[in-house]
Amino acid sequence: MSLHALETAHEALVSRRNERLEESNGVFWRYRDPVLTAAHTPLFWRYDLDPATNPLGLERMGINAVFNPGAIRLDGRYLMVARVEGADRKSFFAVAESANGVDGWRFWEYPVRLPQTADPDVNVYDMRLTAHEDGWIYGVFCTERKDTRAPHDLSAAVAQAGIARTHDLVTWERLPDLVTRSEQQRNVVLHPRFVDGRYAFYTRPQDSFIEAGSGGGIGWGLCDDVTRATVLEERVIEPRRYHTITESKNGQGPPPIFTEGGWLHLAHGVRNTAAGLRYVLYVFVTDRDEPWRVTHRPAGYLIAPEGEERIGDVSNVVFSCGWIADDDGRLLIYYASSDTRIHVAESTVPRLLDYALHTPEDPLTSARCVEQRYALIERNLAWRARSAR
Repeated sequence: MSLHALETAHEALVSRRNERLEESNGVFWRYRDPVLTAAHTPLFWRYDLDPATNPLGLERMGINAVFNPGAIRLDGRYLMVARVEGADRKSFFAVAESANGVDGWRFWEYPVRLPQTADPDVNVYDMRLTAHEDGWIYGVFCTERKDTRAPHDLSAAVAQAGIARTHDLVTWERLPDLVTRSEQQRNVVLHPRFVDGRYAFYTRPQDSFIEAGSGGGIGWGLCDDVTRATVLEERVIEPRRYHTITESKNGQGPPPIFTEGGWLHLAHGVRNTAAGLRYVLYVFVTDRDEPWRVTHRPAGYLIAPEGEERIGDVSNVVFSCGWIADDDGRLLIYYASSDTRIHVAESTVPRLLDYALHTPEDPLTSARCVEQRYALIERNLAWRARSAR
């Protein structure tokens, strides 16, 4: 394909209008097209455009996937810090921008140049963005390094929480990694406000790189100095539960949103199946003044993979690191499907809060689930009979 043809196709893709699908459960609406894919990355990231050095027009540095973005609204712009994975399996961060949050997403010219610590990252991914009341925007992400305790096992890795901060998503200051007592940390999120004058983190302690083991669950811990973040007392506030959507793993998604009904959280839950791990998204609410105390936990998932979302590098997965609440209450949830592409779902903060506060909690047995449905059926039949009079 000629350079002109490549540029024409790329421009058609990034300028394509996205349409909201009107089929809905009343809680949220999907959009027709993914908002970011590998094909959305600039051609000059992938091709040598000089015919003198690339006369055959070959792609030199391929992009495999774009997924798991943090999200923020800054100076009127909708921004995502996406995980971009090259064909070489290395992930890096890159900022994409949209005027309306649902289409027209374009990457900035350059990926993020993330400063390194004394122990360099081998791979980085899944950044959550927190606009903290201290005035900084923090990016908390997974930093992966080789597990030197198993030198001959080339899949043995250690995951920890890296921390960087910025004011503009252009220039980043790298801080030391979060220190906890856990062997591994993933899905760590900084709470947007001080708690008793201290920084607060949602954590996810686990025993190994993949398996939660005796750990797991969404944790909570405080630290005095974010520039040397140390959480020595870590307690699980949202545990895993047997035969639920969280029985294998769960973890915080983006930072929670403050509402009149409490802090609204989006999280992922993982269960094992004969076809492998299945990731879904769910919500819960914590107390306004005690954001570590869960007050409402609606049963089941909010978003599960469907259609093409079920297919990709790691199939049957939806995962979210970012959402944006507009001043008018519109809520845009950015989620990736199967570690391959990014989608957007639309709701409102009041609508999602209503769902969270009034959906029954999982009673944990089939018999009690039936009783819940009986109660709903009886109320509905009684209402229908009254309405027919």
